[in-house]
Amino acid sequence: MTITAVKAAPVSGNATLPEPRNRTIMGRSLKTLAFHGVSLILIAVVLYPAVWMIASSFKPSSEIVGNAAIWSENFSFDNFIKAMDGIGGISTLQFFGNSLFLAVASVIGVVFSSTLTAYAFTRINFPGRKFFFTMMVMTLLLPFHVIIIPQYIVFQQVGLVDTYVPLLLGKFLGAEAFFVFLMVQFMRNLPKELDEAARIDGAGHIRIFCSIMLPLMKPSIITASIFAFIWSWNDFLGPLLYLNTPDKYPLPLALRLFVDQTQSSDYGAMIAMSVLALLPVLLFFLIFQRHIVEGVSTQGLKG
Repeated sequence: MTITAVKAAPVSGNATLPEPRNRTIMGRSLKTLAFHGVSLILIAVVLYPAVWMIASSFKPSSEIVGNAAIWSENFSFDNFIKAMDGIGGISTLQFFGNSLFLAVASVIGVVFSSTLTAYAFTRINFPGRKFFFTMMVMTLLLPFHVIIIPQYIVFQQVGLVDTYVPLLLGKFLGAEAFFVFLMVQFMRNLPKELDEAARIDGAGHIRIFCSIMLPLMKPSIITASIFAFIWSWNDFLGPLLYLNTPDKYPLPLALRLFVDQTQSSDYGAMIAMSVLALLPVLLFFLIFQRHIVEGVSTQGLKG
């Protein structure tokens, strides 16, 4: 057998990278630079209102209206002092307490009613299950404004106006379709072999629900809790309809008290209270944000 040696071509000492490769690297760098530049511009546009609000909370009221500038030379904490003093003889801490009570009660009601309803739709066979689930999902298409007047008339007839019952009763007894749908999709991915093994050991629906389903549904429960807390904390229309006494107002209605159409409005204190009102929601979101994607993606156990 004859082995033929192949002589390598000599390499010049001044050899450089091929021109097409240089162009490819330069093109990728320009695309990356353009992407980051556009992203920074979009971030600046999105965050500008929040930055302006925070900066305006340190401005005098006379410099807030009609002034789009962010910073002011008259930097002061007077707006926060006025905001914490409250308005109309009602302390700001009471408004915070009212909002916190409604938000926490809404979370408890949503988790209680939605998990039970989702368990019934996914683990209990009863006549018309698919029909009732379809009808429940269809209520997502029903605008809230359609049922405002009938609901108000009902609560007025039973004497529950100017109480927190109309704002919380639906959370505990009328499971909201969005949260039920979220938990149903999550629970469907949980293996039914766990239920069967529990039934062999003599467990009933209550034991299976409390000991097996609830611990496994933690991501979806946290996700539902975050949405329920934020929606209740920011709710303005519901309290506006059913609450008449100022000392029962939550923060969204309390902010409205700083705007007076007959006299001068204290926009500085209102914006300062708005900044304070954002802090609980921001903290709540930051603490549990890592569970949101896990809960919305509805990924259960694989087996």
